[in-house]
Amino acid sequence: MGGSKSKKTGNPMLQKYKKFYFPGAILILILLAVLFQYSWKVLPFDFALIPLVIAGGYVIWSTAEATFKLKKITAGIMVVLALIGTTYVGEYLAGAIVSFMMIFGEFLEEVTLDKTRNAVKALIKLVPDVARKKIDGEYKEVSLKKIRVGDMLLVKPGERIAVDGVIVSGQAAINEASITGESMPVDKTVDDKVYVGTINENGVLEILAEKIGSDTTLGKIIKTVKLAQENKGDVQKAADKFAKYFTPIILLICAVVWFMTHELMRVMTILVIACPCALVLATPTAVVASVGNAAKRGVLIKGGIALEKAAKITTLCMDKTGTLTEGKPKVVNVKCFNGYSEKDLILTAAIAEKNSQHPLAKAILEYALSKGIKDIPDAEDFNMMFGRGIKVKYENKSVEVSNSKVLQDESLKINKDAADYLKEQESYGRTSLLVIKDGVVIGGLAIADTVRENMKTALELIREAGIKRIIMLTGDNEATAKTIAEQVGITEFHTNLLPDDKLNIIKDLKSQGESVAMIGDGVNDAPALTLSDIGIAMGAIGTDVAIESSDIALMADDMMMVSETFGLSKRTYGIIKQNIWLFAVIVNVAGVLLSSAGFLSPIAGAIVHNISSVFVVLNSARMLSYTYNKPANAGKSSVAA
Repeated sequence: MGGSKSKKTGNPMLQKYKKFYFPGAILILILLAVLFQYSWKVLPFDFALIPLVIAGGYVIWSTAEATFKLKKITAGIMVVLALIGTTYVGEYLAGAIVSFMMIFGEFLEEVTLDKTRNAVKALIKLVPDVARKKIDGEYKEVSLKKIRVGDMLLVKPGERIAVDGVIVSGQAAINEASITGESMPVDKTVDDKVYVGTINENGVLEILAEKIGSDTTLGKIIKTVKLAQENKGDVQKAADKFAKYFTPIILLICAVVWFMTHELMRVMTILVIACPCALVLATPTAVVASVGNAAKRGVLIKGGIALEKAAKITTLCMDKTGTLTEGKPKVVNVKCFNGYSEKDLILTAAIAEKNSQHPLAKAILEYALSKGIKDIPDAEDFNMMFGRGIKVKYENKSVEVSNSKVLQDESLKINKDAADYLKEQESYGRTSLLVIKDGVVIGGLAIADTVRENMKTALELIREAGIKRIIMLTGDNEATAKTIAEQVGITEFHTNLLPDDKLNIIKDLKSQGESVAMIGDGVNDAPALTLSDIGIAMGAIGTDVAIESSDIALMADDMMMVSETFGLSKRTYGIIKQNIWLFAVIVNVAGVLLSSAGFLSPIAGAIVHNISSVFVVLNSARMLSYTYNKPANAGKSSVAA
């Protein structure tokens, strides 16, 4: 981690869109060629020669380079042969369009090349640039580059921790969501471990640095993301697969036809009609239509490979916090004791928690506000009982809000009902608290992360879309995970997971032959999102790294869109297969046979292969109007296109 920050030069807007320049310029030249050819025939030469020379020259050069470098035949060879054929018979515009389609395909790939670098940048942003280092008995702010193992650091409330280390003095609630994904802060004190990138919610800590840079937990996550990206691999294009066998066959047919007929026009016709124009168009046109359709619905899909893989998913893994749940603690249960009303109970708890910065306190205050309690009096003698709760004085009476550790306090006599309440709520995986006034338990509160609205229905729709196996992966304990799983209808889950654990589960599933999708939102999900066949990020609340590491991002955080996305992917994959086999392969094979027999001229061959390309575009355009008809009740879904 770390390193120098390179200074970008030039206009940022121009830098951002520079990948668009070349394909955009070629497209403009082709449109001008069409205009001059069919409307304004005022030039002494065919204007299509300009885009043909520029784009065709690039394709020939890049194909030759790829052929020598990879030492294998690709779809580019067929395009070069087609360019020779179209140029020979004077179909310059057709040659320019063929070249443009190859360049456009490369452009689509180029757009996603920065994914790994952007993901790693987002991870590095979690590390603070400076830290307070103890120098000559005083804490001074220094650059992170000057921090070494063994240094003593000071971390104040609200600051990110800069190293992996151990607490030497102080106590605080540490938000470790960036590492574990756990929504509830963890109370830590002397001798407890802390990690780089985590946030000190409250309290002042002195930390002894034990690991820095790439040796830290976050550093290992960065390394894992890089490796996962590299190991993910690229799916070989259908056009290249087809060209591997089709190109030698076409060349052999041309040789045979020339040997038997000595008619060059027949050979040129074969080359023209064998041009993989429809094949090159088959995937990008369907992908563009589908990605545009999804974008209107708040789903970002990163290209054709993502769509193709999403169509083949058999198992869906899901993070819990922020994905299945809201990722925010809320009061989920209230119980009154000793004749106190709920309003009295909530007001008393709010008075105690008013000046606390702990997330549990915020949950209680938000609950009080939702119950119409707006004016909360100030208390006196605020005392934070570390690891237990809060104690204050109000109207000369002690008020305490404490967790189950209160049962160990022999000075208080906690009745059986209150003790049973604590145990019952904890068995559900909730944080349970008792509110005590002058030694008398007046009630109990249970706080937990809550399940997203309509989550159970969303999962049922995902199953209806063909994903039968759904697994929950979480850093939470088993009790909490079990409670959430039961609420949403998940029967398979794994608990107490660190980032590497999630990654290993994904690897195991893939080794079993499963095609795996992963849905998550946190930094700790990035390796699993990247290594899975399809990574789906919760966009709006997800971290940048989760989005960059994913293939699909739900920008509106609407889990109901997951089933629609799988449905769209399956339909798109079907359209692509139709384009390839029906309009590209079959038409090409039939055209080659007719050309070999002398039934087609070069011009007729050009018309046939252009017609097949038009049909590919029209077939792909159906995805623009694709709709997923949500059933009135889960379990009765239908897909239409």
